[in-house]
Amino acid sequence: MCENCNCRQESDAGFSALAPVIEKYGSARGSLITILQKAQDIYGYLSLDAINYIAAKTGVKPAKIYGVATFYTQFRLAPIGKNLIMLCKGTACHVNGADLIEEAVSEFLGIGDGETTEDGLFTLNNVACLGCCSLAPVMMVKGADGEETFGNLTKDKVKAVLGEIRDKGLEVAV
Repeated sequence: MCENCNCRQESDAGFSALAPVIEKYGSARGSLITILQKAQDIYGYLSLDAINYIAAKTGVKPAKIYGVATFYTQFRLAPIGKNLIMLCKGTACHVNGADLIEEAVSEFLGIGDGETTEDGLFTLNNVACLGCCSLAPVMMVKGADGEETFGNLTKDKVKAVLGEIRDKGLEVAV
């Protein structure tokens, strides 16, 4: 246990995949975001233990790392589902009914923005833009095996897509 916050202290072995990242970027000024991005790529999110490990190895205070991780929306502090639903809320999607699509996702899965289903199959994240304006409203579903974009969504279409993924009980396979 850490004497400051009672978090679990991981051994270096628990973060062996992160060690080369720390070795490469740990002493470079301004590399904290890069380290956090790579840690999230490896573990799927930034745990408190990972934050403390990075702090111990780089000399950056855990509070500063946590501050950076909570300031930027790209970072997650909790695990995500097997399928990450990125729902576009950009202008074109907003004008074409993104709020109704979010409502349909929320009704069907019982989760809101930033939440994960109890079965761990889905996480919903609203994003600023997916760059697929001609398909508005649009969502991207990213699983372990790839990602798939679904456009021209209606409430019924989004429920059918999510139902099909749920019925398979698998990640999206492209």
